[in-house]
Amino acid sequence: MFTFILKRLAVGLGLLYIVVTLVFLAVQTVPGDPALIVLSGTGNSGEISPEALAATREQLGLDRPVIVQYVDYVAGLFRGDLGTSFDNRQPVSDLLAARLPNTLELVGIVSVIAIAAGIAIGSRTARRGTAANTGLSFFTSLGISAPVYVLGTVLVFVFSVTLKWLPAGGFTSWAEDPVRHLQLLILPVTAIAIGLTSVIARVTRSSVAETTEQDWVRTSRALGLSEPVVFRTAVLRNSLTPVATIAALEIGILIGSTVLVERVFSWPGLSTLLVEGVSTRDYPVIQGVIIVTAALFILINIVVDVLYGVLDPRARQS
Repeated sequence: MFTFILKRLAVGLGLLYIVVTLVFLAVQTVPGDPALIVLSGTGNSGEISPEALAATREQLGLDRPVIVQYVDYVAGLFRGDLGTSFDNRQPVSDLLAARLPNTLELVGIVSVIAIAAGIAIGSRTARRGTAANTGLSFFTSLGISAPVYVLGTVLVFVFSVTLKWLPAGGFTSWAEDPVRHLQLLILPVTAIAIGLTSVIARVTRSSVAETTEQDWVRTSRALGLSEPVVFRTAVLRNSLTPVATIAALEIGILIGSTVLVERVFSWPGLSTLLVEGVSTRDYPVIQGVIIVTAALFILINIVVDVLYGVLDPRARQS
């Protein structure tokens, strides 16, 4: 198992290096000059002089050849330096440190709720028969197809505007007011969890239904094991591999795609930082957010690969 984990980590590092290179090259092709945006944001009115533009480009390091910028950037990553924001001249690592915990908290709570609820609903429905399957298909189709910003808007209208049970949005840190912090989490977590729960429930139902027809399940019943024991040992465990795959992909996507929810509920997370970086051509911020998101996505997949080995020893041997 240790060798297996080391191999996956090595592959993950290789993938991350490819991501770093592709992202660096991609932002170089983005239209617009960051130096112009920086000068425009300093209150300059009228025409910007070539001398001021050249001085700003030199200050930002944009006057150097692209290959030199690339080498310096990669060398900085090995030192833990993600660069300095063009827009506010703060270290990108500080900006990420302020936003990343908010996104991880949101995605983490959603993941726990959606995985637990999805597996419970999907496995129970698979054992109930055709009527339950039809009902689950209907409701999960609604959950999957409804855009998250529509769900968020509906939740705000119902629970904030009409019933006045919960705040419509905003952010309060846990240290400042834990109760308010939890209240502000309820609506965004619900908006995201509905879709993810629907996906996991549907995959679980299909996987459990397929596994139930396998020979080893019939053998377990023939040995006289009770139905709950058969389900736990022979059905559910062998049904979780595709569920883990889908959950890992969905969670990895969520880390970098919660921007609509963060916008609707004014939650200061990683995705909104990325949007702000794109709007101001802030290359270091864009690169930093994408690299951290990619690293988390790769790490999640490594954890799932290890989980495969726990759920199914054949995966570890292969």
